Amino acid sequence: MRERKYRFFPLRPQHTPGGRRRRSNKLRSIQLIITVSFTAVTVLVAVIVSFMLYNKFARTAEENANINMQQIIEQVNYNLELYVTGMSRIFATAEGQITGSASIDSPLLSERMDTLMSSREDLVSVSVFTPEGDYVVGTPGLVLQQNTQLENQSWFTSASKSAEIAYSAPHVQNLFKGNYPWVVSISKMISYQEQGQTHQGILLLDFNFRTIDELSRQVKLGKRGYAYILDSLGNIVYHPQQQLIYAGLKYENVEPVLEYAYRSYIDTSTGDKRLITVRTLAETGWKIVGVAYYDEIVTTKRDLNQFLFWFLGVVISLVIAVSVLLSWLIASPIRRLERTVKQVGEGDLHTPIQVSGAYEVEQLSLRFNMMLQRIRQLMDQIIYEQETKRKGELEVLQSQINPHFLYNTLNSVIRLAERGKTDDVITMIQSLSKFFRISLSRGKNFITVQEELDHIRHYLVIQSFRFRGKFRFEIKAQEEVLQYQTIKLILQPIVENALYHGIEMSPDEGFISIAASLQSGSIVITVADNGLGMSPETLGSLLKGGVRTGGGSGVGVRNVNERIGLFYGREYGLSFASELEEGTTVTIVFPAVPAEIPAESGEEDTSS
Repeated sequence: MRERKYRFFPLRPQHTPGGRRRRSNKLRSIQLIITVSFTAVTVLVAVIVSFMLYNKFARTAEENANINMQQIIEQVNYNLELYVTGMSRIFATAEGQITGSASIDSPLLSERMDTLMSSREDLVSVSVFTPEGDYVVGTPGLVLQQNTQLENQSWFTSASKSAEIAYSAPHVQNLFKGNYPWVVSISKMISYQEQGQTHQGILLLDFNFRTIDELSRQVKLGKRGYAYILDSLGNIVYHPQQQLIYAGLKYENVEPVLEYAYRSYIDTSTGDKRLITVRTLAETGWKIVGVAYYDEIVTTKRDLNQFLFWFLGVVISLVIAVSVLLSWLIASPIRRLERTVKQVGEGDLHTPIQVSGAYEVEQLSLRFNMMLQRIRQLMDQIIYEQETKRKGELEVLQSQINPHFLYNTLNSVIRLAERGKTDDVITMIQSLSKFFRISLSRGKNFITVQEELDHIRHYLVIQSFRFRGKFRFEIKAQEEVLQYQTIKLILQPIVENALYHGIEMSPDEGFISIAASLQSGSIVITVADNGLGMSPETLGSLLKGGVRTGGGSGVGVRNVNERIGLFYGREYGLSFASELEEGTTVTIVFPAVPAEIPAESGEEDTSS
């Protein structure tokens, strides 16, 4: 292929006042953009660094205070863990004595319960209740009150639902007369012996809350800081300002606390910035929450103020000077590149760009040359496709009057005339006349689907005289399809294949079915035969040019597929399905485009 030269003609810019255009060009100058951008970015970085330095001491103080606060809360957590573990051991001792006793009302068990009560000052009571809420046995000297509604109390319901030890929130004990201490209850479902039978009951131990209160009050987190305790449901077990909480004069945001077992975070829900530290007791699920006020953690941030003002002033001065120099060094080769590109725009595409300078400028020059090469390739591809399109059109024109087909048809007419079959001669001559009239179509490339179906119908009528008794055919089309546009002569090569490759060599009577329909905005035409079929190798080579029609136009199915792809896009064309000794089905798909001129004649359904 000979070398082609391409020439571009640049667009003329719109006329604008000279002064305004020069000012606009200066504002868009790459040197000015680099200077301003570099200065802005560097100053921004300096400000960010200064801000980081300014907050360095605050962060360090905050981290140290956070570590100190965590250590205090950890110590409180450890102390409470020890206390709760002791409570659990007392409960386990009581459970072992009751379950191991021969009878719940034995004097020996009562004596052991007295000993257990005397071993702990904070142990208020030990008692056993039935699952129905009836009192079985308890600490000597205590009389159960009436209407205690103990089955509604949390320690009773928790023990009834789970086989594990249940810890209640602090509450006033209202079970026994004359004694109403503030206690924490531990309960569990156990088994006991009474009159030789095993029963289920709920063991309850009440511990005075005073010890937990004293452990919590010892926590000091700054002047205003404090610690409080939540149960697993978010109820406040202990708070140094519990009266204010109950009165609604103080608020604690407990939702974030309940989400984690171990965390530290900043809270501003109360209006003050506070550092919150959370730890969880493994035994009870209680959460110990430490609260420290942020303004007490970081007491000063004034050490860096003077340094920052001096630092920023020096940095801005240096940055402006350096950015001017660097922008000039960068903009100079780009200006040379701009002049060279302008020359390419005024010349042909074979003018190379050779600009030296920074690595990026050289790469830009290289990429621009690659772009020019790609443009030339795309233009060559467009020219090739146009030539292929014209070649296909010429091949179609050549196939319109095929001497071999015309010779065979005229011989068939002569034989029919010699036999005196005047009606068959008239039918064949009429079909031949209409066949060539549609083939020529006044030089048009597009005809209606109705005309294309009429064309193939006349072709099959002519061939039916030559292959008399060898095949039958059927043409069906939806009424709405007939007035759409199609490329002409796309069915004849496919039907030729069906006749010469599928039916002619078959010992049985052949049948060709042609159907046209409208599906999802596309025209779908199927050509099916019951001929010999094709092997997978032959089927795979059809659209690669390996198989051509055997008797007629020479256009072939590949040319049909190429023409459809060139006119409508590569997503349209032919598809094949075939099995040996079963037959072949060819499907043609192209978009539904209304025809400009309606068809003059045609039939929707013709069989022979």
